[in-house]
Amino acid sequence: MGQNERIVRDFIAAWSRLDAAELADFFAEDGVYHNMPARPVAGREAVKAFIAGFAKDWSATEWDILNIVEQGDVVIAERLDRTRVGDKRVDLPCCGVFEMRDGKIRVWRDYFDLATYTRALGG
Repeated sequence: MGQNERIVRDFIAAWSRLDAAELADFFAEDGVYHNMPARPVAGREAVKAFIAGFAKDWSATEWDILNIVEQGDVVIAERLDRTRVGDKRVDLPCCGVFEMRDGKIRVWRDYFDLATYTRALGG
């Protein structure tokens, strides 16, 4: 396992703590998070605020890595994100593409079906 894969694995594991500041620290200062149904968010502080906003109602989350591949500065991680939002359980298949630089996430693009998420919440 290469260094970039290890960092992405650590990042994915960190989600279970639901600490937006800790998660944002994995990003480069000018890092970008593109949660595909939304516009890209640029800059570590903006990433932190974005994560805090959408995860504010989550009571727990565990992300299972199904497949992970590292090629140079790119890591692709297929996951099943298991999240509790209040009393509702959301199991969301995702695929994240991470572009790394100097041990930090430079760009993270996360792909998933938003309808799967909203259906689970009763929306």
